[in-house]
Amino acid sequence: MKTLIDHLGQYAEYHRDRRNIATHFVGIPLIVLAVAVLLSRPGLEAFGLWLSPATLAALASVYFYFRLDLRYGLVMAALLGLSLWLGAVLAVQGTALWLGAGLGMFVVGWVIQFVGHYYEGRKPAFVDDLMGLIVGPLFVVAELGFLLGLRAEVERAVEERAGPTCIREKKATA
Repeated sequence: MKTLIDHLGQYAEYHRDRRNIATHFVGIPLIVLAVAVLLSRPGLEAFGLWLSPATLAALASVYFYFRLDLRYGLVMAALLGLSLWLGAVLAVQGTALWLGAGLGMFVVGWVIQFVGHYYEGRKPAFVDDLMGLIVGPLFVVAELGFLLGLRAEVERAVEERAGPTCIREKKATA
């Protein structure tokens, strides 16, 4: 299995422009929340919990994150737990509200992502490696931590592999 640095470093290679990273702070949470909402039907309540395909996807994701790093795993578990809660709240609403909220967040999230990749001048990481779909949310959490001065050793290792973040100017076409 790849290490935390392997996954974050590979993902970061596609995300060095600060504007692209900024769009990911909005786009990825919207997409994660949308998936939780859309996968929360069908579901059933058991032991005070809403069990659905979203629950299974979140549990598998949290297992992956914990295998990479305990601290990031804890943060991701908490964030996915919040997403599951909101997904369950929307899943028991009328179909129009559930589906409209889920699809709306999904589409808006991806539009924001592609705007960021326009600035980056590169395709999204998942195009070359589907693992980018599960690493993306972890990347956002890691980048937020880096902005707060946390996990400097991880930030250094990621930048050794991917290079520092910057703002790239689009080349004018003649």
